Amino acid sequence: MNPLPTIDQALCTGCRRCVEICPTRALDQKAGKAFMRFPDLCTYCTVCEDICPTNAIALPFLIVLAPGLQTTKTTH
Repeated sequence: MNPLPTIDQALCTGCRRCVEICPTRALDQKAGKAFMRFPDLCTYCTVCEDICPTNAIALPFLIVLAPGLQTTKTTH
């Protein structure tokens, strides 16, 4: 499973900047708010996150460990 950009509908002002700049046209607008219409087209290029004036778009990341590495838990 690949992470996808998340769009905070409460922060989105519907400026359409992300929709217009998306190189794969994965984003669109519905009811005046941006949303991921075609998630399979998203290449995770980060331009939508970079251009959003209200920081409504966040791109989570997935940490993948190489085989054989173990995670350790530390406490302070």
